[in-house]
Amino acid sequence: FFKKIGAPGWLSWLSGCLRFKKGARVAPVPRASTIVSCLSPGTLKAVFFLFASICAWYSGYLLAELIPEVSLSSAAYSIRSIGERPVLKAPAPKRQKCDHWTPCPSDTYAYRLLSGGGRDKYAKICFEDELLIGEKTGNVGRGINIAIVNYMTGKVTATQYFDMFEGDNSGQMINFIQSAPSKSLLFMVTHDDGASRLKEDAKKVIEGLGSKHIRNIQFRSSWVFLTAKDLQLPEEIQRESINHSDSARNRYSGWPAEVQIEGCIPKKTS
Repeated sequence: FFKKIGAPGWLSWLSGCLRFKKGARVAPVPRASTIVSCLSPGTLKAVFFLFASICAWYSGYLLAELIPEVSLSSAAYSIRSIGERPVLKAPAPKRQKCDHWTPCPSDTYAYRLLSGGGRDKYAKICFEDELLIGEKTGNVGRGINIAIVNYMTGKVTATQYFDMFEGDNSGQMINFIQSAPSKSLLFMVTHDDGASRLKEDAKKVIEGLGSKHIRNIQFRSSWVFLTAKDLQLPEEIQRESINHSDSARNRYSGWPAEVQIEGCIPKKTS
């Protein structure tokens, strides 16, 4: 509008609106309503837009002067980095030997014995985080599974399983047990049935090694046993556990739940 009418036209228009008369005294400044009445709707919008722009610019100028540049930069960086901050997660628990919940002291051996459970849950014998008998090692079978470990070195010397459902294998098992060198650890676990063809002389041998449940073993009982030859193991460590088949409580069809023992064997015993 101002550019269109030019400065002379603007002054003439303003003089008319303010009611100037040649040779007369200047009239009093009219009220705002009088000035507004001189403006057309389009001119009024232009004046209002210009006034609002000036106010917005001045407000931004004051805001920039009052707030330090460092604070603005820090705020912008904080907003931008919210999505970049990594999500904190609890560290995964450290795996212990033979999947123990708590670690064994450095001067002990870690062990874990697990009986079979059902047709497809194979027995396991773990010693110092090494699987001595199990499905992955391919040396587990129906009956009583036995592993012999040299106590002084912690190394396995022999493993074998003896079928107690078919065949007469009690004599072979007795020979295997008695062949264990002095200062040996013996680990025994059942898979499926370990009782049907287990003879009395074999029970006496295992009973002589400290078993309290070998005479109670029944068809498909889950049984684990830890013993030592020419060694006295501490009384407080887990040495034996048994669970009998019960049609009303069996976890698997025809089989009881598996049983396990685990613990730490001191490397120096009496």
